[in-house]
Amino acid sequence: MTIPENYTEFTETLAEDTPKKSWPSALKALWYDAKGDWEASHNIAQDMHDAMGSWIHAYLHRKEGDKFNAGYWYRKANRPFSNKSLSEELKELVEFVLGED
Repeated sequence: MTIPENYTEFTETLAEDTPKKSWPSALKALWYDAKGDWEASHNIAQDMHDAMGSWIHAYLHRKEGDKFNAGYWYRKANRPFSNKSLSEELKELVEFVLGED
């Protein structure tokens, strides 16, 4: 499978050991987070110097409970601080990357 077409297909890839090498960094970062590997996800997001990387970075810091740092990254991403559940925001991020929103 190349890039998943939707969020359901994305979740099906979580049965794999690694994300596809051909995936964009944003999708790989989200995949690692969905697999429970916050550190790997953060490492990828940290190397993404764009609004998408900042949004993922914000989400990850919100997930770890660091609201101050999350707020900084939401501002860098030009996005409001999310009030959604973490699972809802993860889905929103994945759908955004896949061009579904």
